Amino acid sequence: MTPAELAKQVRLLEITTRHSVTEVFAGEYSSAFKGRGIEFSDVREYQPGDDVRTIDWNVIARTGRPFVKRYTEERELTVLLVVDLSASGNFSTQALAKRELAVRASAVLAFAASRQGDRVGLVLFTDRIELYIPPKKGQRHALRLIREMLAFEPLHRGTDLRLACDHVARVAKRRAVVFVVSDFLVQRGGAAVHDAMSVITPRHDVIAVRVEDPRDAELVPSGIVDARDPETGQLRTIDTSSGAVRRAYALLAAQQREDVADAIRRSGADEVTLSTAREYVHDLVELFHKRERRR
Repeated sequence: MTPAELAKQVRLLEITTRHSVTEVFAGEYSSAFKGRGIEFSDVREYQPGDDVRTIDWNVIARTGRPFVKRYTEERELTVLLVVDLSASGNFSTQALAKRELAVRASAVLAFAASRQGDRVGLVLFTDRIELYIPPKKGQRHALRLIREMLAFEPLHRGTDLRLACDHVARVAKRRAVVFVVSDFLVQRGGAAVHDAMSVITPRHDVIAVRVEDPRDAELVPSGIVDARDPETGQLRTIDTSSGAVRRAYALLAAQQREDVADAIRRSGADEVTLSTAREYVHDLVELFHKRERRR
């Protein structure tokens, strides 16, 4: 990709994602994610029913009248986008590949966070940590993250979700909102996902953003085809014209999908599934609404 082509893609993605943030999210992000805590605002005179634990005894000593402390929620968050760039993300039977969907969803989240004044960082991973950009504020920083996601060419093809979560645990010294954006197609399936996510869920607010293509879950009857695993290079010949083969594949895919979903739930993370076959923004909004209803 030439610099001019990259600039054009960044600009196009900026326009489309800014529109989504402005027109669709409209505060959903802000209300869905709590700040890091509460901070002192000011004092006011005590009123019957106020919590006596909020009484400011220093002010009472000065004025001779009871006052209570008032607090406001500290809204500033640290947000980490942990994006899987393994080779399985290049798969697509739709207009978008899974990697493209992951980048667009991450771009919306980056703009939504920066618009709220939150600090946003980025981890790109395969079976290595390919890139880490520490969290910072500002729209220019958000654009930098998007440029990296669009242009970055990973050196490796595999997936090591545990490595990515271990990295987050090391670099995120304060509580953060962590979006793990991946298709979660990993060796050992649900067991590996649970082990990895459990590294960061005790300390951080973790959301698994699963990107899928319809053909991840089913085969179409296309005769005998050679299928190569994009990460391992393993080649298999599959008779997709066989109904038994297609049913077995669909059953196995459904079981793996449920195993991963169960692993994410047990780890304590939230989950949202995005598909290359449908509009992704509404799925993110539904995630925000679900979290807001729990508050």
